[in-house]
Amino acid sequence: MSDQATTQLVNRALERGEGVLQLMPNWVPRVFCVPGRRLRLDTRDLYALGAHRGGIDERWFSSTTAADNGPGTPWDEGLSYIYVDGERATLRDAIGLMGEALLGKQAMSKYGGWVMYSKFFDNMYPLPHHMHPSDEVAARVGRVGKPEAYYYPPQYNFALDMFPYTFFGFEPGTTREQVIDCLVRWDQGDNRILDLSKAYRLTPGTGWDVPPGILHAPGTLCTYEPQRASDVFSMWQSLVADYQVVPWSNVVKDVPPEHHHDYDYLMSMLDWEANVDPNFKENHFTEPKLTGDPEAMLAEGYDEKWITYGSEWYSAKELTVNPGVTVTIRDRAAYGMICVQGYGRFGVHPISSPTLIRFGQMTEDEFFVTAEAAQAGVEITNLSTTEPLVMLKHFNPGNPDMPSRG
Repeated sequence: MSDQATTQLVNRALERGEGVLQLMPNWVPRVFCVPGRRLRLDTRDLYALGAHRGGIDERWFSSTTAADNGPGTPWDEGLSYIYVDGERATLRDAIGLMGEALLGKQAMSKYGGWVMYSKFFDNMYPLPHHMHPSDEVAARVGRVGKPEAYYYPPQYNFALDMFPYTFFGFEPGTTREQVIDCLVRWDQGDNRILDLSKAYRLTPGTGWDVPPGILHAPGTLCTYEPQRASDVFSMWQSLVADYQVVPWSNVVKDVPPEHHHDYDYLMSMLDWEANVDPNFKENHFTEPKLTGDPEAMLAEGYDEKWITYGSEWYSAKELTVNPGVTVTIRDRAAYGMICVQGYGRFGVHPISSPTLIRFGQMTEDEFFVTAEAAQAGVEITNLSTTEPLVMLKHFNPGNPDMPSRG
């Protein structure tokens, strides 16, 4: 699509939606994962992109970032599409051409665009112990670092699957030599790196903050993950649960070729002090914080909480509108949104959280709200007489209302 055609389409979507853009479902497979079957994607479509591409266990939201899935990956995998009148354009192109209209002049000037995305990650089994490089480390392979955050929405965790625990970092007192020894044993089956770590029970309705350089082996809850717009990683566990062998290529995916077997270099990728922090839970566990006065919100018929906060790269809220209530909600920045429960109206759009989605099917559960519309306020109506309407909202850096951690 030409730039002119894209601009015309986005302007039409902005006019029709009064600043609220409808987005299409954005499915991403992972060859090293087993779908947890809680994304509401029809099980007949879990391998819709071909078994050789892996099962679909992620849905990305408000993404201007292409998935880094290796050879055979379509150019637009991971990119969100704006939908209007049966036509579509990528959110990346829209912001590239009309960034100030969508994000505001200040956000474009300071950040250069939409530099985060969020996703649902849904795996049947735990992931290998892995880390995401920092800016400094990722720059050596022409990429950017990847901080991320986790929140476990109750609506998507009716089943906890095989292992609802996540390992983080290492036990205090672990030595660098012990970790290097695990890497040296890579081809001997289980390199036993989890012997050095500690697992935490995962609780729906809470989350974690995971800066770059921290090893983590995510458990099997379906996870909402606001994160920086990047797809870099390094896996440090050679065998998962006696069923998944992890190739060395997944350790060095984002490592310069001359350092592929340089253990000192690999160790330098870690934030060592953060990994052995004796107060790790205190510093990284995230409980929701109310966005305002609870009595005032109760009187108006809604509840809103910060579920991701304290990061320089993103933040997120959970908004609940009570049955039969209409409210106008204002935010000071543009945001993406996914509806996880209920139905009603979101601005001029119908909104509903689907029960079952076929691959390629349009839904009414995902939107992007421009800065101007967010600041003016979006009128939201819960049309159910019994069920709450629940939405998760993800923000670019710089939301002035975001609380600090601690």
